[in-house]
Amino acid sequence: MDQGAIESSFQAQVHLYKYMFNFIGSMSLKCTVQLGIADIIHNHRESITLSELVSALQIHPDKTSCVYGLMRLLVHSGFFGTTKVHEDDQEKEAYVLTPSSKLLLTDKINCLSPFVREVLDPASMNPFHFLGDWIKGDKNTAFEIAHGLSLWVCVDQNLEFKDLFHEAWHLILSVRSSFEEGVRTYASSS
Repeated sequence: MDQGAIESSFQAQVHLYKYMFNFIGSMSLKCTVQLGIADIIHNHRESITLSELVSALQIHPDKTSCVYGLMRLLVHSGFFGTTKVHEDDQEKEAYVLTPSSKLLLTDKINCLSPFVREVLDPASMNPFHFLGDWIKGDKNTAFEIAHGLSLWVCVDQNLEFKDLFHEAWHLILSVRSSFEEGVRTYASSS
């Protein structure tokens, strides 16, 4: 194999791996919402060090390296930022909110945490495992193949999913309504 073919093969593998492991970012976002990390940082009032975050999460210190790995991925993805703080005469890295993580704050009207929970819930994610079966088959949706019933019947029959679904979509509609009202107000004042 010549150098160009080797490079091309390597780039093709990188491309495949990128898409095979893309789910890790989504699942890390879901974990952030489940743990309430954005709210913890926000309620801390400023930046928060790893040890402070682990303490606030009430996680066993043995899992500090896991939280560190999660936060590194989330910083890399732009959900959190880092800054330097001085603590006990040492410079330490601390985490801060970004515009994206501020959308996860539960006390804000534009909080998207319910939508994250609904979209990344197994009931919502599982149909994507059946896209090939759906395309080849006779069912109307991949959701029907995954769950044996339509989305609307599932929402009606599964109380937990129903609550999650309605909370997420109520949020989306209220954010849209607030946005439209802001546009109308801005347009009428111009």
